[in-house]
Amino acid sequence: MAPKDVDDYLTEGMYGARRPKEAERKQYLGTLRERIVLALTKGQVMSDKGLKKLEEAMMENKDAELLINGHVSHRFLKEEKALADKYNISYTTVTNEEEDTDIGAVLAYDYAVEKENIFIEEEVAEKRKDNDTAKPSFMKKIRRLFKVD
Repeated sequence: MAPKDVDDYLTEGMYGARRPKEAERKQYLGTLRERIVLALTKGQVMSDKGLKKLEEAMMENKDAELLINGHVSHRFLKEEKALADKYNISYTTVTNEEEDTDIGAVLAYDYAVEKENIFIEEEVAEKRKDNDTAKPSFMKKIRRLFKVD
């Protein structure tokens, strides 16, 4: 590691100390991926699709903290805040005006927990599989009948 020069000291004095993995911190509402127990996208927060999984994670991780994206409207966050209050989990609203992320809420610790799968699998993928295995509709049969190769 090279010794610090005057420019490094000036930059550190004006902007603060450099932190590792800054892009990861911007994406995950100020925390690192290795500290996250569960992450919900904005869509999952707005549609309340991840509430059941969030409640399960809160029951298992009572010492964790809930970080909420400040760009999501407060009316969509009532259930998440109520769950946090129910399990005595502190929550913080994080707003970063310079960066935008698709993460809506994060349940995380102050230390690394190294959970491999932090996202909720979308039910949409399951519905697609069901539609692919379903019998073809009447219109699809007609189209296949008149399809010219």
